[in-house]
Amino acid sequence: MTDRAEDAPVAGHEETPVAANPVQAAQPQNVSHGSRSQWLDVWDQFRTHKGALAGAGFFVFILLAVTLGPYLWIYDPTYIDIRARNTGISLAHPLGADQLGRDMLARMIAGGRTSVSVGVTAMALALFLGTLIGVLAGYFRKLDGPLMRFTDLFLALPLLPLLLVMVLLFRETLSANFGPETGIFLLIVVGIGVTSWMPTARIVRGDVLALKEREFVLAARSIGTPDRRMITRHILPNVLSPIMVSATLGIANAIITESALSFLGLGFPPDYPTWGRLLYDATDYLQQYPERVIWPGAAISLTVLSVNYIGDGLRDALDPRIRGR
Repeated sequence: MTDRAEDAPVAGHEETPVAANPVQAAQPQNVSHGSRSQWLDVWDQFRTHKGALAGAGFFVFILLAVTLGPYLWIYDPTYIDIRARNTGISLAHPLGADQLGRDMLARMIAGGRTSVSVGVTAMALALFLGTLIGVLAGYFRKLDGPLMRFTDLFLALPLLPLLLVMVLLFRETLSANFGPETGIFLLIVVGIGVTSWMPTARIVRGDVLALKEREFVLAARSIGTPDRRMITRHILPNVLSPIMVSATLGIANAIITESALSFLGLGFPPDYPTWGRLLYDATDYLQQYPERVIWPGAAISLTVLSVNYIGDGLRDALDPRIRGR
């Protein structure tokens, strides 16, 4: 009788199957748990914000209108038709014509293109400056004090009077060197950009200070990762959320500031339409033709409101505490 006690499994222990391929045994098993992209989760959360969806739809409509409008509506915004002056809404002029006979729809499209261009460009400049100063102040301890005092100095300045002084001092020089339209565009963009970066810098600095103490940053520093690679690889990707929210709010702030300068008569030339300039020109005819104030005023208000709603939706969608509910 053959003894098979040595072949029997020991109680309490299970036999471990031997993989046919040693490389397969060394590799971890890829088990699908239905994981999704983070951006899909962000989009799902963003869709639940009805105001953000409506704002994004309206802002896309504005972008398409100011981009494709000149190709669909053939009227020149500077063309003067004396016979059509002060006409109301008609098939030839869906938004009427102004006191010189210029088509209001064409001027609204051209003005929107200028206002949105100023808002996006000034926002990009403000985000660049704010992110640069915020990252440097948060990551390098020696630069934190001087840069934050520099930020506090700009926060203490009266921004609108400062912009007015900049326009009065440099508009003639820039207009002579770059032309009236390009010179004023550069002046307004730089003026808004260099006076709007401070909130972004403070928000980014706070996030960088928190990220410096995270485990993955400490681990990267322990293996000798240089500062430049640490910032570009580990710090910047993790502060994109506040930067994106600041971007939406920066567009709205830049559009309002440009409209205020144009309304005060210190923006673009009279023959170069912007929404603020159209609003300024229409104030003399407020009682006779109130719709001329309504069109640019409604465009400014709805565009700024839509951008603010987009910022609210992005803030909620990029917050992992809300997204994980």
